Amino acid sequence: MTSGLPLLSSSDPPSVAQSSKLNKSIGSFGCLCRDASFSSSTLDDKQSNLTSEEGDSSPSDIFPDQPLAQTYRPAAKKQFYSADLHYHQRFPLECPTQGRKRQVAWGSMELPRSNNNSFAAFEISGASSVAQNKRNKAERVRHISSQFEEDLFHEENPRLIYINDPRRTNDNYEFSDNEIRTSRYTVITFLPKNLFIQFHRIAYLYFLAIAALNQLPPLAVFGRTVSLFPLLFVLSVTAVKDGYEDWRRHRSDRKENNREALVLQGGQFRLKRWKDIQAGEVVKIHSDESIPCDMVLLGTSDPSGLAYIQTMNLDGESNLKTRYARQETASAVFEGCTTSGVINCEQPNRNIYEFTANMEFNGHKFSLSQSNIVLRGCQLKNTEWVIGVVVYTGQETKAMLNSAASPSKRSKLESYMNRETMWLSIFLFIMCVVVALGMGLWLVRRKYQLDTLPFYRKRYFTMGKDDGKTYKYYGIPMETFFSFLSSIIVFQIMIPISLYITMELVRLGQSYFMIGDSHMYDSSSGSRFQCRSLNINEDLGQIRYIFSDKTGTLTENKMEFRKASVYGKSYGSSLPSLEASITERGKETQRWKLKSEIAVDPELMKLLHKEVIEGERLAAHEFFLTLAACNTVIPILHDDMESIDYQGESPDEQALVAAASAYGYTLFERTSGHIVIDVNGETLRLDVLGLHEFDSVRKRMSVVIRFPNNAVKVLVKGADTSMFSVISQDTERGDHIWQETQKHLIEYSSEGLRTLVLAARDLTVSELELWQLRYEDASTSLTDRAAKLRQTAALIECNLNLLGATAIEDKLQDGVPETIESLRQAGIKVWVLTGDKQETAISIGLSCKLLTMDMQQIIINGNSEVECRNLLVGAKNKYGVKSLSRRNEDFGRGNNSESDYHEVPLHTKSSQMAHWTVFKEEVKPNAPLALIIDGNSLVYILEKDLETELFELATSCSVVLCCRVAPLQKAGIVDLIKSRTEDMTLAIGDGANDVSMIQMADVGVGICGQEGRQAVMASDFAMGQFRFLKRLLLVHGHWNYQRIGYLVLYNFYRNAVFVLMLFWYILCTAFSTTSALTDWSSVFYSVIYTSVPTIIVGIWDKDLSDKTLLQYPKLYGAGHRHEAYNLHLFWITMIDTLWQSLVLFYVPLFIYSESSIDIWSMGSLWTIAVVVLVNIHLAMDIQRWVSITHIAVWGSIVITYACMVVLDSIPVFPNYWTIYHLAKSPSYWLTILLIIVIGILPRFLFKVVRQTFWPSDIQIAREAEILKRWPDHLVSKGNRTST
Repeated sequence: MTSGLPLLSSSDPPSVAQSSKLNKSIGSFGCLCRDASFSSSTLDDKQSNLTSEEGDSSPSDIFPDQPLAQTYRPAAKKQFYSADLHYHQRFPLECPTQGRKRQVAWGSMELPRSNNNSFAAFEISGASSVAQNKRNKAERVRHISSQFEEDLFHEENPRLIYINDPRRTNDNYEFSDNEIRTSRYTVITFLPKNLFIQFHRIAYLYFLAIAALNQLPPLAVFGRTVSLFPLLFVLSVTAVKDGYEDWRRHRSDRKENNREALVLQGGQFRLKRWKDIQAGEVVKIHSDESIPCDMVLLGTSDPSGLAYIQTMNLDGESNLKTRYARQETASAVFEGCTTSGVINCEQPNRNIYEFTANMEFNGHKFSLSQSNIVLRGCQLKNTEWVIGVVVYTGQETKAMLNSAASPSKRSKLESYMNRETMWLSIFLFIMCVVVALGMGLWLVRRKYQLDTLPFYRKRYFTMGKDDGKTYKYYGIPMETFFSFLSSIIVFQIMIPISLYITMELVRLGQSYFMIGDSHMYDSSSGSRFQCRSLNINEDLGQIRYIFSDKTGTLTENKMEFRKASVYGKSYGSSLPSLEASITERGKETQRWKLKSEIAVDPELMKLLHKEVIEGERLAAHEFFLTLAACNTVIPILHDDMESIDYQGESPDEQALVAAASAYGYTLFERTSGHIVIDVNGETLRLDVLGLHEFDSVRKRMSVVIRFPNNAVKVLVKGADTSMFSVISQDTERGDHIWQETQKHLIEYSSEGLRTLVLAARDLTVSELELWQLRYEDASTSLTDRAAKLRQTAALIECNLNLLGATAIEDKLQDGVPETIESLRQAGIKVWVLTGDKQETAISIGLSCKLLTMDMQQIIINGNSEVECRNLLVGAKNKYGVKSLSRRNEDFGRGNNSESDYHEVPLHTKSSQMAHWTVFKEEVKPNAPLALIIDGNSLVYILEKDLETELFELATSCSVVLCCRVAPLQKAGIVDLIKSRTEDMTLAIGDGANDVSMIQMADVGVGICGQEGRQAVMASDFAMGQFRFLKRLLLVHGHWNYQRIGYLVLYNFYRNAVFVLMLFWYILCTAFSTTSALTDWSSVFYSVIYTSVPTIIVGIWDKDLSDKTLLQYPKLYGAGHRHEAYNLHLFWITMIDTLWQSLVLFYVPLFIYSESSIDIWSMGSLWTIAVVVLVNIHLAMDIQRWVSITHIAVWGSIVITYACMVVLDSIPVFPNYWTIYHLAKSPSYWLTILLIIVIGILPRFLFKVVRQTFWPSDIQIAREAEILKRWPDHLVSKGNRTST
């Protein structure tokens, strides 16, 4: 670089901030700074991703913490030279005892929440000669606007915290202690509270009522203890599970509460347990320690009051955030002065991004913001120590107030199961009515014989005092009523209580195998598949709509600088190989080594090294200077002081700063008031006077910097839609650059690149004075601060000189096109909801095969409600979209919606076309439709009465692509489908801006990506790559749905066949509700005899191999057609159940009709026969036999015999020794064989006929697997039927 350039100066060396010797500990504070003078400001450090995929709102809009600055170099392997430009203004605060003077200007701003996110930004004003000349004016403005508005603290009970006076603080208010309690129960409350929670299940109340009825003497069908066993077993299993989980919470709580921290006591910092810390106490935290409670920072080891924290435990973000102590208190703490004062703050709340308070310190009053507070759970990093005063403790900390779990979701199949449970309840009621009426009629017919009948006697026959007294007879009406209640008790297992716990165990086993699937392990990030919800495994097999984020979900969110438009000329179109680029740069003696090398354009490098100062050369210089300076990234220097890495919340900013370094503009230091850039070997120190952060209204970011020659510039970057409105076109040359840059932007967007526009201009002295005056006023204002700061930014963000534009590539993840194509073949509609520009979204849609070249586009870009309505109605009319009523009529005629699912193109890549041009295109007959709609249109559609119009149009399209959408709009689109159809929805995303969409959908999937773990923490399932979604749905989703569907039907069948067998017996025993089975046999039937095979089959059975399911995605359509579980299958199962129950009862009755066999022997036979029958029934339907399946099925029969032998060997039981007599008889074994053959035969014949003449896709695929060949005629059931 030549020294003659006006923007560079080699005569002014940088003053790199050196670390000062820091105090290792602080004992008593010896002095009070009485003469300190200051002015106040506030700060709220929220970082927005300027070029974020979400456009108007980015992940950092929701999780706003931002790394800032650092003025020292910690003794570590990596040195952080960093300072976010988000600083309060530092004003003089003098401590006479130390004889030190400080004069630094600080400023800040806070943007209020928008409709969907909260944004905030900060300004910095470093000391400058111009600012100092205007200091008196600024002081007056500052003192006026720094007074707190009284209405901010009009709460009935504002919280007063007396610094270092916990007794006074807690005497006046009943503050929570710092002990946390994440456990649900105590030893005393466990039993009642756990039972109360469990009995929220209505089925449990039903069985409790049954058990209670059985305790009444007239209704004691079973033994009183035995009748309680099923319910007690289920309650006990759940209670043990809940108790173990809560014991682990107690253990974690004890460990957390007994940790120790340094607390100021008697002028010295002494260790104190976390749970004993009180509000108002002063706490000292050292590096790498966790924050024990919410504290307002008073001072840090850095003289400027800076501290770095990691908030991973709070929001999942691994990058560092910066907090600072107010300069008024930081200097006092650092100099060893005594701190005293009062903090007046808001009541505890969940908002971790805002904190409203003020502090009275040494007779002065100033504001506190979210940047001055560190929250419980965060860790102190790269800062030797911090000192703070406790404001919120224990359960009142923001972390604990935000510890609520994600909203629970319920399986769709389970809701269908309730419908069948209702039908079973009706059957139960009918059977009980039949028995009761039969009982009544039988008693009426024999009312004069009751004294001589064995089951009913009016009086005692024995001699003695009871002779002639009434004996258990309550009259015909009451006996009829008691018969009804007794029947409910006998038939109680018609409603399978064991089904609930069986489903939980099966889902747990399914989750275990999903987590252990090596094909869903992401080796690049080391992340395994996660099942965060066990309630909805089977829903994965019925997904119809997928709503996907783009950046970080379909793409890698690893930005690479690809192209640049500088002064109207495009560079980067033909980049050399990386090796050639490195060799070329090696000639220039590159000092700094980046973490990953970046290919550079040789032509652009030559331009930057020209000796002649001209417009293009100067524009290129300012272009890369803007990339290096207009950002908030933290440079990280390694030990060799040559390797450099950049850390920031936005991958876009990191890529841009790294690109600037590759071209010779290396940012290597950031402090509170300046940045230092290595410009091709020359050091350039720039004073940072202020920074206007990105917000959703301006959509741009600007920084005001002072050069060594006292020239002041404003450097701006932002979205093209907002930048072109503030760029000057005064000259012919400027107009030419404007037009060329726009052409390049369209070209870059059509290639799927993310674009950004850069501009700059010089500020005059008068402009700078006015801006600083307004800036200081706005940044300290507590009313309408956001609007005032936007107005202040408008003073300098105008008449800018266009420098150029950048293009960043966000590569597609591996396997995304193949995954989307497979999902679409499976009948799943994939909608992409992105914040990117329309052209970029369309290009990505083409590259990932979401859009295809034969597709007819419908573009909706409306700017008003009327325009949106006209566009929607016009599109519907043009493409013949039917209304909902007409579509339902066609569906009723048998049209298969799956056949309307096509593969989908586009013909226009520019959003510059008029909104109506879409209707002038030639309509292609039968072409699939693609709807492309922007977020601005959705504002009018989702908030007005146009949702129905959008729903009808969108559901008629093969693809929907929503651009420039905000997080709440994403959730609105999901709700549009979820609330109007029965189709299952799945949302997948990786950032905080996807949380609302993930929680709204039936199934939420989080990607472990570059944007933190907010999406993962809010999701039901989590994975490392989008491509794993193919295996999750097509393989595990299919298996889980088939297994759970069969599991539910089999449980209904298993219990109903047992109950119906008892029903036939009661009809033949004078409706007496007596049972031939022992009480224990009735109880063990569902719990022991038949439960294990059900669980094993539900976990291990596979109808098809994973290779087949992946090779033929259309097999997934079985879930859409509800083939595994539907009302039709339920009725067929019940008919089969009715037949098998008749066989079970009448075959033994017929065989033993002439014998003298007793009733207990018959009951023993029925018990064995029903267990063998239901297990053979299960064995017929098992698709995949493995060793554990054999053990479970045949072992269940063996266990049943073993239990019968044990029960029949107990002399006190009425069935004593019956099994030994029966087993000797050939008739016994012949009876069981006949029952199995006759009972199973109709089902066997039905399956043979159906699979021979009307096979399903799954059955055809199974035959192909068995025969080891893959027939080419594998077609969908829908096509076969239509043919």
